[in-house]
Amino acid sequence: MSKKGKLYIILVAFTILAIVVLEMNKPKAINWFPSYATHHKIPFGTYVFNNQLKRVADSVSIVDRPPFEYLKNNDINGTYLFYNGGIEFGKEELNSLLDWVSSGNTLIVAAVNFEEKLLDTLNLNTQSVNTFDNFNNEYQVKLVNPAIDDSQTYKYDRSTTFFHFNKIDTLKTSVIGLIDTYRGENRPMEDTLINTIKQPFGEGEIILSTFPQAFTNYFILQSPNQDYTAGLLSYIDTSKPVYVDTYYKTGKTFYTSPMYLFLNTKSLKWAYYLILIAALIYIIFEGKRKQRAIPIVKSLKNQTVDFTRTIANMYYESGKHKDISQHKVHHFLEYIRNTLHLSTAEINTSFINNLAARSNNTVDDTKALFQLIESLNQKNDISPTELERLNTLIEQFKSHNQWKKTKQ
Repeated sequence: MSKKGKLYIILVAFTILAIVVLEMNKPKAINWFPSYATHHKIPFGTYVFNNQLKRVADSVSIVDRPPFEYLKNNDINGTYLFYNGGIEFGKEELNSLLDWVSSGNTLIVAAVNFEEKLLDTLNLNTQSVNTFDNFNNEYQVKLVNPAIDDSQTYKYDRSTTFFHFNKIDTLKTSVIGLIDTYRGENRPMEDTLINTIKQPFGEGEIILSTFPQAFTNYFILQSPNQDYTAGLLSYIDTSKPVYVDTYYKTGKTFYTSPMYLFLNTKSLKWAYYLILIAALIYIIFEGKRKQRAIPIVKSLKNQTVDFTRTIANMYYESGKHKDISQHKVHHFLEYIRNTLHLSTAEINTSFINNLAARSNNTVDDTKALFQLIESLNQKNDISPTELERLNTLIEQFKSHNQWKKTKQ
């Protein structure tokens, strides 16, 4: 190899190495997926909240089963906490949750929006927050309980659509939190839109919030936003068990990859490794073996067609049009007998009608074809035009029948 070729190879190898180094040192892109999963440390995971909740509550249980199933199989009491981008309880599941609350328990649901049946039950209605003058999609929230500094507002600066309660039952509903467009640092709220409420239900109570982002790592780790989340936790009786739902979560809470199961079972893991080693050995020792080239054998030509074409040309060029027409008629009648299963011993009106019906041709076209055959049979000589006319009508007749067979 020339020096110039070696130089090119070195340059290419150096370029590839440089690209690999740059890719390895490139900052990892932030994952903004709204998972709300308790084990996720991404911005919209809830790893921090879950750890802090375990510090302040006496008992915290993670529930990875549907609420309907969990309440049916477990006799529990305390607080059931749900938070996610969207939560849709089924009819039976919602009824079981409401029955559980009415027995003296607390239900907390934080979601962007709520299902109609839950809102109708509590005589509530929601509406999206107007973003006409909020081009940056920045919001501020606050709690209205004077015991936890109701003058402090907390900023949220990730673009999304928020909802507020535009209709509440004023006799039963207590307002806990408000939301508004962010209007600048240390500037108070102008539109006091309700985003968190509390309402008694039977012997228990229900707390609804349209701001589930309050439980995410991104919100809590931006000081002083942790005070807002702590204020929400103050409405939970931490001396009683707290059940945190992980079933209604956008993010995965368990591994679903088959490889995870393989590599975490000792016997399956070694079986997998042995297969890889065997495949590698096979590639090393069998990869150089090549199959002997298989010669291409040309198929035999159908000489019958060429022979028939040669004889036909001889007849045509010698001017024996009458003989050709007789052969055509003979083969046509043979076609009728073998394909359409009709006897050609007697050509009459009944034969014409049956033939037309079986071949998908009209009676008039069939009659015209056999009238032409009869007229040509009575002549001693025929012209090339008449022969071509006969051939055309026979081919048209057959094509109609072929269409019918294909259609069926």
